[in-house]
Amino acid sequence: MSTLDRRQVGEAIAAFAAILASGRAFAARDKSSDSAAPGHDMSQMPSRWHGKERIAFLIYPGFTALDMVGPHYMFASLMGAKIDIVAKTLDPVRSDTGLIFTPSARFEEAVADYDILCVPGGTQGTLAAIRDDATIAYVRDIGQKARFVTSVCTGSIVLGAAGLLQGYRATSHWVTKPLLPIVGAIPTDGRFVKDRNRITAEGVTAGLDFALSLVAELRDERYAQGVQLLAQYAPAPPFNAGDPATAPKDVTGMIDGMFTGLRQEMRAAAAATYERNKKP
Repeated sequence: MSTLDRRQVGEAIAAFAAILASGRAFAARDKSSDSAAPGHDMSQMPSRWHGKERIAFLIYPGFTALDMVGPHYMFASLMGAKIDIVAKTLDPVRSDTGLIFTPSARFEEAVADYDILCVPGGTQGTLAAIRDDATIAYVRDIGQKARFVTSVCTGSIVLGAAGLLQGYRATSHWVTKPLLPIVGAIPTDGRFVKDRNRITAEGVTAGLDFALSLVAELRDERYAQGVQLLAQYAPAPPFNAGDPATAPKDVTGMIDGMFTGLRQEMRAAAAATYERNKKP
């Protein structure tokens, strides 16, 4: 999404939220012309709804697209925010399901003090990221300076391997949550877990929840409600199988068994990387 598109989306959402706050209707930009584009009455928009956040999303080959796209939608709704999609190079990055993403900045170009760092997860792609010294070095560097250090799914194992979850309560995808202690984190129940400035979300769709909550913290609840309504985010899945506590035992066993090998490899890789990056 271009800077202009993000700005337009942010303006639309903010205007929508302003209407919710004030009960005022749309106003025409130029009532004398039938062809004039409609505008919005922004007079009741609180000044606190404007910000200057800088946000970095890390992407890497094989990451899970929805881990990034869900929070990206929410954060792109923050009026005044600037988002960087950061990767090792500017080459297109293929997600684990084959979607192609174009980075906007390389590691060496995205070195500012970010307000939010968000690290998505994945499977084999995440394992490769944990083993990649340049990726871990970037995450560690930015994470030590960012106002909020966040992750979705197995992205928390990347944060942990970089030494950023040492002594923090955290969560991850249920398949990899047992790995958190090996990177110094304290496994904690919750759709997402916030401990000081670390926010880690469970698997994939949980990224929507943590990001919407952070939108409310950075603006206010009414603003976040407008974003949620515009997204029509009202989950009502056809099955109650989104968590091991409610899924049929045979389904949980089937999925868990699929990741036995990955979990073993990720355990070894994360432990080795963490040993090089943990605080004394």
